[in-house]
Amino acid sequence: MATDSAAIMETATRDDDLYTKDGTVDICGRRATRASTGLWKAAGFVLVNQALVSVTYYGIYNNLVRYLTNVLHQSNATAASNVNLWTGTSSITALIGGFISDSYLGRYWTTTLFLFVYLLGMILLTLSAALPSLKPPSCDTGVDCQPASPAQTGVFFFAVYLGGLASGAYQPCNSSLGADQFDEENPDELPKMTAYFNWFYQSMTVGALLASTLVLYTQENVSWSFGFGICTIAMGLAVVVFLIGTPLYRNHGPGGNPLVRVFQVLVATVRKMGLKNPNDASLLYEVADDKPSIKGSRKIQHTTNFQFLDKAAIILPSDLEEVNPWRLCTVSQVEEVKCIIRMLPILLSSIVYSIVYSQMATLFLEQGGTMDTHLGRYKIPPGSLSVFENLSILVCTPTYEWFLVPLLRRFTKHPKGLTDLQRIGTGLFVIMLSMVVAALVEIRRLGVARDHGQLDSPAAVLPMSVFWLVPQYFLVGASEVFTFIGLIEFFYDESPDGMRALGSSFQLTALACGNYSSSLVVTIVNGVTGRRGHTSWIADNLNRAHFDYFYWMLAVVTGIDLVFFMVCAYFYKYIKTVSFSNE
Repeated sequence: MATDSAAIMETATRDDDLYTKDGTVDICGRRATRASTGLWKAAGFVLVNQALVSVTYYGIYNNLVRYLTNVLHQSNATAASNVNLWTGTSSITALIGGFISDSYLGRYWTTTLFLFVYLLGMILLTLSAALPSLKPPSCDTGVDCQPASPAQTGVFFFAVYLGGLASGAYQPCNSSLGADQFDEENPDELPKMTAYFNWFYQSMTVGALLASTLVLYTQENVSWSFGFGICTIAMGLAVVVFLIGTPLYRNHGPGGNPLVRVFQVLVATVRKMGLKNPNDASLLYEVADDKPSIKGSRKIQHTTNFQFLDKAAIILPSDLEEVNPWRLCTVSQVEEVKCIIRMLPILLSSIVYSIVYSQMATLFLEQGGTMDTHLGRYKIPPGSLSVFENLSILVCTPTYEWFLVPLLRRFTKHPKGLTDLQRIGTGLFVIMLSMVVAALVEIRRLGVARDHGQLDSPAAVLPMSVFWLVPQYFLVGASEVFTFIGLIEFFYDESPDGMRALGSSFQLTALACGNYSSSLVVTIVNGVTGRRGHTSWIADNLNRAHFDYFYWMLAVVTGIDLVFFMVCAYFYKYIKTVSFSNE
């Protein structure tokens, strides 16, 4: 008997060393082996894929406002609103991708599906820019230009929104799939997951840098169709790279519809609202220790906040006859709902950050269009200024990881140096500074226009270098290293296992809400400040407008939001899971 027990223990130990313990499987549905799947050899394909997709996305995003004004002949305010709406849509659809992934297809197949949809959208977009019948005649004067016809506008927006929809739906699934390559139950692999999020954002930045240089230069100096063609080729390569890595990926299968589980908790809570919670939380309902409460998910420890939801887990004698999930829910299922409620204030507070961030693709770009863009003999497209944002990220990310974290760790005693929430809050402060700098630079730009008698010459190039805009771009990039990476990691870590793709979509949801809100804010400010014959703060004639007032307003709003965020962060309670081993 002793020999048999020893053999069994030896086999179990060997299996633990051979297989992952976080519930992941390979593409064929077999338990994922440590040696042949996952880690950097698999995550590398995700990172390269992300870089190529970023070339495509930022090849559109960085210069979309210029295409709308210069090719489709829209006004500055209309173009800015359309860019914000498109950016918002390409982010809000992350919820769709996350839902499909967690409920039905899993991260791998959802990513694959929307990569192909994205490629189709890019092919159509390239055709809309290449065929003369799909765009209005060119107009060099910038005055009284023929606008695009409804059909031309419709074709363009169908193509660009198809790509935007796929971009948003793909993003949370891809980022989560990359993080899944590291076993959280393995102490050797867990630290690599934190490093993965930094490298994931770096890969996005590399793609954005290529878009801000190669793609933007092609769009401005060769043709828009060639520029979008480069994006289409990059998208095709992204599909190929992702599929090559298929045998190496560790995959989490779908855990069922998370929205149904949420509604089950709410319905069960209402049905038992009149009951009193037990003093001992162990009396609440949970499945046996050796079984997961939710398919493929670890159990979640009970927390004492939002105790009214615990009523859904109160056990009545009639509940045990036949467990009905609409009358009796597990503690883990209740804690899923609590996790969502706890994350909502963080999601809301990050919307203001996204409003400020969206100015980089609209108002910053319009400012640059009025300034001297020459660097020696070379003329730099205004959209390429985002290269300084990218360079800021490329510099600040390793600086944060290799220097700031070890330094901060000495004082905070936290393994990450800063908690995710502290990191996010730091980024909010930095982006507030970027608005202050942007306002000061705009005051200088308006002074140059006034001193040179160019207030009523909006098409004239001001004798002021576009490189005055570099500090505000650099500060926005630095803020992303703190806030965007912090949000990506925060929402992944704090989401229950059964809704991690959906949770990862919250960062993009905040970005979407920020862009929609920015579009609304621009429309309101443009209307209110332009009443009774006054010149709007965001007028088409930038030399008569007052972007500086708008930037000061955003700086104040961001400061108020930072205070709100700090209060939310102070009271936040982090998720605690119960580890389990694969059977």
